[in-house]
Amino acid sequence: MSQNKAKSKIGQLDGLELAPLLKLSGITKSFPGILANDTIDLTVKQGEIHALLGENGAGKSTLVKIIYGLLTPDAGTFEWEESVTSLSNPAQARALGIGMVFQHFSLFEALTVCENIAIADDQKLNLKTVALRIKEVSNRYGLPIDPDRYVHSLSVGEKQRIEILRCLLQRPKLLILDEPTSVLTPQEASNLFVTLENLASSGCAILYISHKLEEVRSLCGTATILRNGAVVATCNPKLETAKTMAELMIGVKLHNIKRSEKLENHDNRLQINKLNLKSNDPFGMDLKNISFDIQEGEVLGIAGVAGNGQTELMAALSGEIVQNDSHDNITFDHVCVSGMGVAARRAMGASFVPEERYGHAAIKEMSLKDNALLTTSQKINLVKKGFLQSNEICDLTQKIISDFDVRTTGLEMETANLSGGNLQKFILGREILQNPRILIVSQPTWGVDAGAAVFLRKSLLDLAARGCAILIISQDLDEIFEICDRIAVLYQGTLSPSITRESASVHQIGLLMGGKTGE
Repeated sequence: MSQNKAKSKIGQLDGLELAPLLKLSGITKSFPGILANDTIDLTVKQGEIHALLGENGAGKSTLVKIIYGLLTPDAGTFEWEESVTSLSNPAQARALGIGMVFQHFSLFEALTVCENIAIADDQKLNLKTVALRIKEVSNRYGLPIDPDRYVHSLSVGEKQRIEILRCLLQRPKLLILDEPTSVLTPQEASNLFVTLENLASSGCAILYISHKLEEVRSLCGTATILRNGAVVATCNPKLETAKTMAELMIGVKLHNIKRSEKLENHDNRLQINKLNLKSNDPFGMDLKNISFDIQEGEVLGIAGVAGNGQTELMAALSGEIVQNDSHDNITFDHVCVSGMGVAARRAMGASFVPEERYGHAAIKEMSLKDNALLTTSQKINLVKKGFLQSNEICDLTQKIISDFDVRTTGLEMETANLSGGNLQKFILGREILQNPRILIVSQPTWGVDAGAAVFLRKSLLDLAARGCAILIISQDLDEIFEICDRIAVLYQGTLSPSITRESASVHQIGLLMGGKTGE
């Protein structure tokens, strides 16, 4: 192929029309009781960074699983490089040149980078050859990684590089990325964007899924927006605002979150003094001299990349890990709770929302009504003389559903059938309606669409306005800056001094998240 023809195929460098790589027409996919994809049309061109947007349950995951060969559509046509084809498994997709980086890593912690990549290599190359290819591709795309490092010794950002390199070694023509920056610092995200732009300039198409609409605006040239399984808009993100795209996703107008004035000079509700904790997880993170306090009506945000002690901190504060040999290092309303379990701390007026929804915050095989009872029976008197108060339990469940706009078929619906966003609304609603004096929440809007995120953040601010002391543990800096009064950063089990939101910058917090000075 001549140089001019190559340029016209790619088009990214000279502004010529991009050639279609993937074209979906009328793609439809149903599950029992759900129309997940409703006659979807989608065209992704060579050298294009194309966003796929939509709220939870809009059909994004189903669609990309069809593109990657994990699901077969019920109807519609799949064209690849202008030829109609069909896929029955991911191996066929990879053979065409389709690679996918999933939101959740699939890595073996006890193996090296090279071994992890070799396991997934369809060509079954020997480790020496794989290591050479890793070095070559990582240098070419600015993703430095040592093939001989063990995965458990790597940061979350470095683990993200492994997943991307694993795809790049397959020489993809289309790379699908699902929430790729959810575990990265702002600086790591910027580096990733440079890599993606380099890939696009070389002709690789990128299908980009993210709830972070500002990064979509800066990175993507086209966005396809889904709602209720159907395409509702295709736009240029650079000509939109994050708010207008969010409104297209949810179909209603969004209202800005209004903060009430922070209560000044009030008593400390939560005090942590030189908390040390040895992690029970061999790949976990020990906590070292953690100290902070939160006043009545205040919201403190703890930022940080996953794996820096957030799990251990949540377990220590909630009472899942009890330290009987410590003295006064965790106090609720000036009462030492270090030796108390979860139930005793809840009885004192504390509520907790862990990061892991299924198995930790809710039980997927149980109904919404039964899940509502899990943490509320003590505070709302749902059990009297050993008997469950069925009417009161139903009333509470219905109030959670109506007040927090949980999309469900009824009180008896199993939580396993809720989308992630709706389940999070149910869990947070269950805790907020108990009117706690202290609320500790890990990743409050993780994987939640823009509309639900706005609603949940407003609910947290409303609770703070009523005097609750709130601790937010989050990787989402947009969230941290939007609702928190003060911000601290957890890095390798050590907490930085807190600073006010007004005096903090995203760059400064990002540096602290990477272990560097924030000055």
